[in-house]
Amino acid sequence: MKIHEYQGKAVLASHGVPVPQGKVAYTADEAVKIAKELGFPVVVKAQIHAGGRGKAGGVKLARTAEEADQIAKTMLGMSLRTHQTGPEGRTVRRLLIEQGMDLAGSREMYLAVVVDRATASPVFMASSQGGMDIEEVAARNPRAILKEAVDPAVGFQPFQARKLAFGLDLPASTLPRAVAFMQALYKAFESVDASLLEVNPFLMTKDGALFALDAKVNFDDNALYRHPELRELRDLDEEDPLEVEASKFGLNYIKLEGGNVGCMVNGAGLAMATMDIIKLAGGAPANFLDVGGGANAEQIRNAFRILMADPDVRAVLINIFGGILRCDVLAEGVIAAVRDLNVRLPVVIRMKGNNEERGKEMLRQSGLDFNTADGMTEAAKKVVAAAGGRH
Repeated sequence: MKIHEYQGKAVLASHGVPVPQGKVAYTADEAVKIAKELGFPVVVKAQIHAGGRGKAGGVKLARTAEEADQIAKTMLGMSLRTHQTGPEGRTVRRLLIEQGMDLAGSREMYLAVVVDRATASPVFMASSQGGMDIEEVAARNPRAILKEAVDPAVGFQPFQARKLAFGLDLPASTLPRAVAFMQALYKAFESVDASLLEVNPFLMTKDGALFALDAKVNFDDNALYRHPELRELRDLDEEDPLEVEASKFGLNYIKLEGGNVGCMVNGAGLAMATMDIIKLAGGAPANFLDVGGGANAEQIRNAFRILMADPDVRAVLINIFGGILRCDVLAEGVIAAVRDLNVRLPVVIRMKGNNEERGKEMLRQSGLDFNTADGMTEAAKKVVAAAGGRH
């Protein structure tokens, strides 16, 4: 789960990470009121779940109340397009009004804590090249990114923080503050079960003060049951409506760009293999929809309804391995969905496993025009042809 910058900064501040003063505004009047409270200049920052806002015009400096009012009116409701939003952009519905910082003589650096699947541990990263896309830094100069693997059993140690601070070439007088800053950052990461915590830029002012000038925090969805208060931070306006709808029924749906084959599978591994074989057959998947191992007929019906709501879908491939989800239960749900939703699109079904023959018999006796396949290759070829041929 992603959250906005102002929410991320509140999480960091609650764990002792210094952040600039600021408040969220939903109207231009609120923005002006907050700006006056903070004192000018202030920074007006569009709040969307995407990076690159500054380059796209989503971060502006206001020196007067009139400027704050005009900037807020321009930003609120605008469609902000960055390299992470895609061409459709994201509608700005809220703004962070933040105290302006004197950047003269300051240094902008980068800090982050991420989960490294290769080492099965958190990794604390740092770079002296902050304030820019870290992907560009990594591509241009990988050595500019410093890394410290963290043993989950012992946590992030002070010597590791000092090592990173030395690598950033921080003045000796700021080392105690830098170590405390980094340890507070890791404490926040660990306490909220984050999957990503990024500060870019990590600012050191000319007098040696340290601030998280920006904050990106993503939570591990599997751990949210431990943090009911964090669930309230979710902004459904920033998520794909079909993904939100799928989550209500315990389904995992991800919209993909440029595809026209709707995919319904059970299990992430099978989903990846299904998408690969569709591409191999010359088609392109329109989505990743995993109904899970324990889906029932009602969930199958809802999954089908979500697939049908995507205007890009021209044909549907159902690829199910009957384990906990029996093939006859799948067939029951699919038959009900096709009848209730009056589905007119071609549907190709490949099922293997528990009650396979019973499921296939139910499909045959339904009187509906299902196209079945015994193997994944056959199923992929059939659905690609039904969707209009090679993509």
